[in-house]
Amino acid sequence: QVQLVESGGGSVQPGGSLRLSCAVSGRVFSINTMGWYRQAPGKERELVAGITSGGNTNYADSVKGRSTISRDNAKNTVYLQMNSLKPEDTAVYYCNADLARYSGSIYRNYWGQGTQVTVSS
Repeated sequence: QVQLVESGGGSVQPGGSLRLSCAVSGRVFSINTMGWYRQAPGKERELVAGITSGGNTNYADSVKGRSTISRDNAKNTVYLQMNSLKPEDTAVYYCNADLARYSGSIYRNYWGQGTQVTVSS
């Protein structure tokens, strides 16, 4: 069984920083794209940042310049460093990964359980 376990969420004041981590556990053969999404109350889930296995990244315009996504392929872990946080960054943040569990198996999409980020004074 594959699990994506997020950590690092919490409450922070505007202008503060947080670093989210997401570790993939279980039997995994290969991980393609990993990413972070977020969902605020009453809004649809949206992409925050993504990173390919080769290290290519993309960001939502709303976080560009304030956030950095990275990954450690040896640890099957993806990170999201968020700086200069704003109240509008408040949301549940979800980790996502496209992975194959075995050699020759298809890539499937997996989600973490989510971690709350609250930015408030």
